[in-house]
Amino acid sequence: MTSDTSTAGILSRPYLLATVGACALVFLSAFESLAVTTIMPLVSRDLDGASLYALAFAGPLATGVMGMVAAGNWSDRRGPAAPLYSSVALFVAGLLIAGMAGTMEILVLGRLVQGLGGGAMTVALYVLVARVYPPALHPKIFAAFAASWVVPSLVGPFAAGVVAQLSSWHWVFLGVVGLVVPALLMVVPAVRGMKAEPPTVAVPWAFGRMGWAALAAVAVLGLNLSAEVPGVGGAIAVVALVLALMAVRPLVPRGTLTARRGLPSVILVRGLASAAFFGAEVYLPYLLTERYAFTPTFAGLTLTGAALAWAGASAVQGRLGARLADDLAVKIGAALVLVAVISTLVTAAFALPAAVAIGGWILAGGGMGLMYPRLSVMTLALSTPENQGFNSAAMSISDSIGGALALAATGLVFAAVTANSFAGVFALAGVIAVAGVLIAPRVAAGAATPDAGKGAPEAQPELTHHS
Repeated sequence: MTSDTSTAGILSRPYLLATVGACALVFLSAFESLAVTTIMPLVSRDLDGASLYALAFAGPLATGVMGMVAAGNWSDRRGPAAPLYSSVALFVAGLLIAGMAGTMEILVLGRLVQGLGGGAMTVALYVLVARVYPPALHPKIFAAFAASWVVPSLVGPFAAGVVAQLSSWHWVFLGVVGLVVPALLMVVPAVRGMKAEPPTVAVPWAFGRMGWAALAAVAVLGLNLSAEVPGVGGAIAVVALVLALMAVRPLVPRGTLTARRGLPSVILVRGLASAAFFGAEVYLPYLLTERYAFTPTFAGLTLTGAALAWAGASAVQGRLGARLADDLAVKIGAALVLVAVISTLVTAAFALPAAVAIGGWILAGGGMGLMYPRLSVMTLALSTPENQGFNSAAMSISDSIGGALALAATGLVFAAVTANSFAGVFALAGVIAVAGVLIAPRVAAGAATPDAGKGAPEAQPELTHHS
C-alpha cells in the first residue's frame, strides 16, 4: 500500500478499513475467549461433558501453538495473505462446529479447529501490520489491538451469560460467525494493496519446528484424555507430560526448563503465570454456578472484575515506567496471583462466602496486569536482533503451553478428586503459583547471549489475554 504516510494515522483513509477490520478480528477473538469461559459450565451440564471440561480450554491452546508456528513460517515464505484467509476460515469452521454441537466430543473438536485458526490468525495479523503500516504507526496499531480487548473484557462475559440464559449457548458461538466475515472483508483491500516483496533469502519450510509444535499439541491432548483409559491412564499421563516437555524444549531458549537466570527464567515465569491464572480461572465460574447457584451472567461478572484489574494494573505500570523496576513488577505480580489462587482454594475447601474468591480474583487480574507487560519488555531487552523473533515466539508458546498443560492437569485432578474437586483444582494451581513466586527473582540476572534463542523468527507475540 503506497501513500504519503508523513501525517497519516491508523484511521486515515489509506489505513481505515485495514485498522477497523484487524481490530474487529482481535475484538471478536477476545470476546469469544471470555464468553466461552463464562458459558462453559452451562455447556458442560447440557452436554454431560464434565470429563472433557478442561480439554475444551486446553485443546485450543495446544492447537494454537501449531497454528502460530505454521502461519509464521508460511508468512515468511509467501506473505500474510494466504495464512490470514486460511486462519479465519479455520476459526469460522471451529465456531460453526462448536455452535452446532450436540455432544461434548463434537464441541471439543470445534474448539480444536478454532484454536488452530486463532493461533494462526494472530501471527498473520502481526505480519500484516509489518507489511501494510509504516514503522511510525506500529505503536499506534498495536495500542489499538490492546484497546480491542477492553470492551470484550467489560461486556463479553455478561453478554454471553445473557445470551445463554435468554436464548441458547449455541448462539454465543454462532453469533460471532456473522461478524467475523465482514471484519475480514474490510482487511481484504489492504491485503491486495501490499507489495509483493519476495524474501531476500529463501525461507524453507520449518518442518522441524512444526513437528515439535504438533507433538506438543498431541501430548497435551493425550494428557487430557489419559483419565478416560482405565488401568494405564496414569502411565499415559506421565508419558504425555514428558513428551510435551521434550517438544517444547526446542521452541524456547536454552535453560528455560531449568530456570536459568535471565531470559530463560523470564520465559518460564510467563508460562507459570499463565498456568496458575488460567488453570484456576476456568473453574471459578464453574464453582460459582455449581456451589453458589450463580447464574452464568453473574458468574461472568467475576471475569469482568479481573479483566478490569488487569487493564488497570497494566496502565499503572506503564505510567510508572522505570520508577518500577521490571523484576520488582514481576515479583509483586507473581505474589498477587498466589494470594488470589489461595483465596479460591480456601473458599472451595471451607465453603466460605463467594465474595472471598471473587475479591481475590480481582487481585489475580492486577498481578497479571503488572507482570505481563514487563515480561514482554524484558524478553525484548534480553534479546539480540538475530533472535528477537524466536524469543518473542517462545514467550507466546510458553504462555499457551503453560496454560494448556495446567488445564490438562487440573482436568485430571477434577476427575480424580471426588470429595472436593474444586479444592483439588485450586490446590494444584496454587502449587504452580508458588513455583512462579520462587522463580520470579531469577528474571533479573543475565543478558542476551548467542544461544539465548535458537531458531528462525517464525512467529510473533501472540495477541493473548490483555498482553
